[in-house]
Amino acid sequence: MRLFQSIFGLADSAGRYPESLVDLATERAVECTDARLRFHPGYRKRLRRPIVQAIDHVVALVDTIPAPMSTSASARSDDPVLSALFASGDAMLDTFTRDAALTAFLATPDGIGVEQLNTLLLTERAERNILGMDLVGEQVRRDVPQVAVSFTAHRLLDPSASEAETRRQLRRRAFDHLLTLALGRIAGARTERAELMRQRDLLRRKLAALERAGWSFERPASEHPDQATLESELDTISAQLDELGAEQGVLAAHLDILAELLADAPRQLWADRITLFLDPMNIQRAPNDPTARRIELLELTNSAGRRAVMVPLTIRPRDLPERVDLVTAAERYLR
Repeated sequence: MRLFQSIFGLADSAGRYPESLVDLATERAVECTDARLRFHPGYRKRLRRPIVQAIDHVVALVDTIPAPMSTSASARSDDPVLSALFASGDAMLDTFTRDAALTAFLATPDGIGVEQLNTLLLTERAERNILGMDLVGEQVRRDVPQVAVSFTAHRLLDPSASEAETRRQLRRRAFDHLLTLALGRIAGARTERAELMRQRDLLRRKLAALERAGWSFERPASEHPDQATLESELDTISAQLDELGAEQGVLAAHLDILAELLADAPRQLWADRITLFLDPMNIQRAPNDPTARRIELLELTNSAGRRAVMVPLTIRPRDLPERVDLVTAAERYLR
């Protein structure tokens, strides 16, 4: 199974890519959706233009992400974005310490002893209407309608020792996310015959396995199997699909879904710049309010309606507090 191979290491400027990259992306698109598409004559020709269009889009999308910002304790105090995202500098660093992706990277040969790393923070923005206290003129009033903004589900993506490597991984992740959207459409396609229903169920199992792996930009499930387990499960599903075979009409329909979604990449996954004016309590204020801090964010959205704010960061591991092993601490307490 080649679902975990690396791509986008050779990406050039928009529209000019080596054939090796296009070939890798084509095979990845087929492998990640319905590998039986290889039995359809002319699948490479049908996919070539949509593949290039999708690569163009994900390269441009990742290029919109600004340069990473520092996450030292003093930076959190001075930067309005970090101040809005985290309740305190200690809370920010504690969140990083407990992040699974960061912990895994720091245990790799590239991560051990690294002085500074790059990563992308994803967090989900929510707004809710509340009744709070406010100063109106010179009087403090209660039950004033307000909009409170909160940021939850903080998680780090693709930490690495260099910004260039993080961006390469993010390009791959964005491309993979398009493929999971395509697989979702393929798995949800209406079928009539019993064997086609089984195909659909197998494709849905494949999609669920990829989602458990933490693919794309979605929040990973709590169960996070290792790569070997996932590869074994996906190989089994692919083998079962191959045994079923497929009519050319079914393969043609699946190929059309994949090609059309990749060609329509800008409307499947995009980023919007949003500007908020928040006071220190993350209450929305008018732009001219003296307590308002101008917060400029980049928010990622997909065609399924999922949204996440993207914030590129640099982190110094030496700034992180020591991670507490809760199980060991509990055992020590109970002795």
